[in-house]
Amino acid sequence: MNDWNIQSRSRSCVACEQPFEDGAAYHSLLFATKHELQRKDLCQPCWTQHQAQKPESSENYLSHWQGRFQSPPPPAPEAIQRDTAETLLRKLTSEDFPQYKGAQYILAVMLERKRILKVQDQFKQDGQRIFVYEHPKSGDVFTIAEPDLNQDPLEKIQKDVTLLMEQGLPVEGAETTPKEDTNRDSIEEEASTDSETSVTPALHE
Repeated sequence: MNDWNIQSRSRSCVACEQPFEDGAAYHSLLFATKHELQRKDLCQPCWTQHQAQKPESSENYLSHWQGRFQSPPPPAPEAIQRDTAETLLRKLTSEDFPQYKGAQYILAVMLERKRILKVQDQFKQDGQRIFVYEHPKSGDVFTIAEPDLNQDPLEKIQKDVTLLMEQGLPVEGAETTPKEDTNRDSIEEEASTDSETSVTPALHE
């Protein structure tokens, strides 16, 4: 199976190369290449032309969704603070952490519940369900595989998320163990301000 990385939204149309204006409609396509997923963003006129030529096109995309371009906000000032669910997910998906594939899924669901991420589509590849999440403000797309609970039990994934939220990613060569007195309040706060939300959200039906 391919690796699932962050796919950033383009600032211009891949076909006509015209920059997207703020509030303009765009269409995103996700293609499977030999080694990775590739995203292409099209403006509305180029998408209309693409659809008109579709019967003659040999391109087969895995996923398609539509959005509206938002000009990126200015970068926030650097601050030293603990990892949040979003920063953790970005770290886990931007580097190779195969042992935390299940944790990526749980973090994505947490962010979906907080309306930070939105599910745009889903598809199956190699028998595994893949969710396409988009960050509406930045336009970044995260392709997250549904965990195989036969391989990684939910209890193990829950412990991974708890440990990551408390201690961050482990340093190479260092042994990381859970704290005896685990404070879950701050972790649950990341999932939702609703007291009924647990650290491990229910899996998608």
